[in-house]
Amino acid sequence: MSFKIVTVHRCLGALVLIFALDAAAAQLPDTVSFPSRDGTTQLTGYLFKPKGSGPHPAIVMLHGRAGPFSTGAKGIYSAQTLSRRHQAWGEFWAERGYLALHVDSFGPRGYARGFPVNSYQDRPAAVSDQTVRPLDAYGALEYLRGRADVIADRVGVQGWSNGAMTLLATLADTAPGIVQPTPQTGFRAALALYPGCRAQEKQNYRPYAPLLMLLASEDQEVSPVVCQRLAQQTLARGAEFEVVVYAGAQHSFDDPGSRKQAHDANRAATSDARIRAERFFARHLLN
Repeated sequence: MSFKIVTVHRCLGALVLIFALDAAAAQLPDTVSFPSRDGTTQLTGYLFKPKGSGPHPAIVMLHGRAGPFSTGAKGIYSAQTLSRRHQAWGEFWAERGYLALHVDSFGPRGYARGFPVNSYQDRPAAVSDQTVRPLDAYGALEYLRGRADVIADRVGVQGWSNGAMTLLATLADTAPGIVQPTPQTGFRAALALYPGCRAQEKQNYRPYAPLLMLLASEDQEVSPVVCQRLAQQTLARGAEFEVVVYAGAQHSFDDPGSRKQAHDANRAATSDARIRAERFFARHLLN
């Protein structure tokens, strides 16, 4: 068992790493299609592939409320218009030997533009992070396990904000889309960045796989305090759950745009998050 609340303070030294992605040099991911386990939706995914034929460990990536695309997409929703954050993380994992699959849950259901801040109560049930999107996550897992270049029992999952809320529901013992899940039959490990945790706090929650949660102390959209409370409750049930709280950081601290990265605490959090994420998945997916 592992439970830590680590406060990372501002740092402007060598550890400050910003996602400085050169769009001209970036390699676009492959566009793939596969079914959700909802039985009706054909999902679109963006596949970042490492060098070599593999097989490789893999990571399923789950976007937040704004969807997978840039705000400048202007109605063109494709690999060319993925947000810089998702493009950067996909390339980050591919460079380290993982096959990363970013799942678009919103576009195939008619909501490619995503949803604005503070709209949670008004979003349609068709994109529920508790009952629908976990079926997308397991559809992605099934798709990856069918590929010859993936190690079938070495698949992790990463989510941001609403996607991290999806991740928490996906890791529940009673998750939709899987029966009696274990790290061997489901996801091997999970990385949640700044989720909302109220739904799980109301349950007898215990994730079936190791979980690393990265939170922002000055989050304007969700409560890091609720997530810390959930972690304390969950630890008592025997889960492997680690929490890191970044002092002064904001929601979406790893957004590589200049507005977020102009904030010292966000830059420090971005740097530390990448280091912890790499170590976490290496421990659970490579060994």
